[in-house]
Amino acid sequence: MIYITRRERFNAAHRLFRPEYSDEENFAVFGKCSNPQWHGHNYTLYVTVKGAIDPHTGFLVDLKWLSELIREKVINKVDHKNLNLEVDFMHGKIPTAENIAMAIWHELSEAVTAAGAALHTVRVEETENNSAEYRGE
Repeated sequence: MIYITRRERFNAAHRLFRPEYSDEENFAVFGKCSNPQWHGHNYTLYVTVKGAIDPHTGFLVDLKWLSELIREKVINKVDHKNLNLEVDFMHGKIPTAENIAMAIWHELSEAVTAAGAALHTVRVEETENNSAEYRGE
């Protein structure tokens, strides 16, 4: 079993809040991340796939293909966007790092499997101190 990882970056705005809560309740739960005027992050995304090396190419999957897949399915949809309002795969979800990682997993999993590999980990770094990792479990 071999593991390879592709790193991508994107910038996006979001607000952590529940619409049924008052601004005060949202602040009590989500702190400054519930700012009604939104706030943004410079995210780093790590996508790790696993599987067997193809003896003809020496690749698990072509990293150029993996980068293009991530760009098509994720980066083009999230970069310089509002995650709450503009990203189809985030609709109805509070855009925490945890939910972003899970949603990205679901965007990529089928295509990675069709390419003969398996998605192992989606890691979203929201800041240099905060990240979430999802393994489809």
